[in-house]
Amino acid sequence: PRHTGSLLFYDHKNTELLDKNFGYNTFNPQWEFGFGLSYSSFSFSNLKVNKSNFTKEEEIEIEVEVKNSSNRTGKEVVQVYISDLVASITPSVKRLRGFKKVELKGNETKTVKIKIPVSELAFVNKDLKWEVEAGEFEIQVGKLKKKITVK
Repeated sequence: PRHTGSLLFYDHKNTELLDKNFGYNTFNPQWEFGFGLSYSSFSFSNLKVNKSNFTKEEEIEIEVEVKNSSNRTGKEVVQVYISDLVASITPSVKRLRGFKKVELKGNETKTVKIKIPVSELAFVNKDLKWEVEAGEFEIQVGKLKKKITVK
């Protein structure tokens, strides 16, 4: 039967990018999750994380500058994605871990701060228990990326 399409979740595994349907891409959304059209345009710069090494009990403090590069007031949702780079089971490519909506006047820049507990990086392991594994993670806001380590 011909593949007619399905709802695809942005939180997917690398293996789900494989073309298993003889010509139909498994994960090929027209737009990324969170994509939206606006009369304003926004850019991100100066992504900062309060430190690079964390324990499982700590909180990650993220800062990023958001600029409305148009002349019109607009709202933007700052989305923080975190990728577990190596895990005991295949990790998701990226997962939304925090967000904040901000309004900026034309040509205005604001620093946005988002806090994410390290405990939020947990996943269900092979024993069906929630676990935060030690290792390297990548934080992404827009096209900006920073690596952190959880011990």
